[in-house]
Amino acid sequence: TPQKLFALVLTPTRELAFQIAQQFEALGAGIGLIVAVIVGGVDMTTQALALAKRPHIIVATPGRLVDHLENTKGFNLRALKYLVMDEADRILNMDFEVELDKILRVIPKERRTYLFSATMTKKVAKLERASLKDPARVEVSTKYKTVDKLKQHYLFIPFKYKEAYLVYLLNELAGNTAIVFCATCNSAMQTAMLLRQLGMQAVPLHGQMGQEKRLGALNKFKSKVKDILVCTDVASRGLDIPHVDLVVNYDVPSQSKDYIHRVGRTARAGRAGLAVTFVTQYDVEVYQKIEAHIGKKLTEYPCVEKDVMLLVERTQEASEMAVKELKEMADRKKKGKKRGLEDIDDSEEVPAKFKKSLKGKKGGKPNIRKGPKVR
Repeated sequence: TPQKLFALVLTPTRELAFQIAQQFEALGAGIGLIVAVIVGGVDMTTQALALAKRPHIIVATPGRLVDHLENTKGFNLRALKYLVMDEADRILNMDFEVELDKILRVIPKERRTYLFSATMTKKVAKLERASLKDPARVEVSTKYKTVDKLKQHYLFIPFKYKEAYLVYLLNELAGNTAIVFCATCNSAMQTAMLLRQLGMQAVPLHGQMGQEKRLGALNKFKSKVKDILVCTDVASRGLDIPHVDLVVNYDVPSQSKDYIHRVGRTARAGRAGLAVTFVTQYDVEVYQKIEAHIGKKLTEYPCVEKDVMLLVERTQEASEMAVKELKEMADRKKKGKKRGLEDIDDSEEVPAKFKKSLKGKKGGKPNIRKGPKVR
């Protein structure tokens, strides 16, 4: 059995921390390995009690770990033997440099350090020089690559009909598991609620949700209770979500490397996958940069425009209902009531008063049918 406080694993996101901890627990069950997850969104006192038991391995996000180093009596990392930084480029892009510096100052210089990064940015190179001694570098690939079994397409669409095209695509491919990537937390929330209004099994995942809700949403999707995950880039890297058939870039990513990470959620472990990127009149320049970086011209995804137009009226209606519900939730939060935008339950049904607004209207909800399986 390893000694107490033997290793520290730093990750950029809470979800990745829990996922890594699960693997440690599974692999270390036979030797009685104790793992503590130290991330934001969880009660500090509960975490302090877990740290007081001196676990063998700590998996943490930098900010919350520094909170405990500064405020939890008796907790220190002076006996640490291993430091692992996973997704180091993302840790630094999320402005954790100050926290990393504080952590590096209080852990032993005589330790083994493993730094994993998808890209070698200037910040990562600087961190390498500061935290590693005579490092051995292992490079898997220096190119932007996507796997051969991944079919990549674009849809060039007018911005005002973006929601209708999303509903059309998900309806055409109903029965497949899909991740829909949005640029902001509010966009992810609104899009998920729009899809729910139309009877689709969508669940949101974004950084403003409480930790329990985030894990709940992820587990519902992984267990196929819900088949559409609407999320921000919090789910684009690191997370192991098996059997994703479709990735939709509802909002074009601003960075080419983010495109690679997003579409990499599908076509994993030798399976086939489909990725469709929505390109509006405002996204052309960014999209062309992505094509240049991946060295591939994508083909247009075939769709029947007149069928999309049939969905416009009811989609707009559902969108208005979603916006109205979001506004009411925000108002409740301002008034100090318990539920706000970040606390929506991933399994919550659309409130009856909003459902009634759709009943009896022309078209009702889309005719959700079992679409062709992605192959």
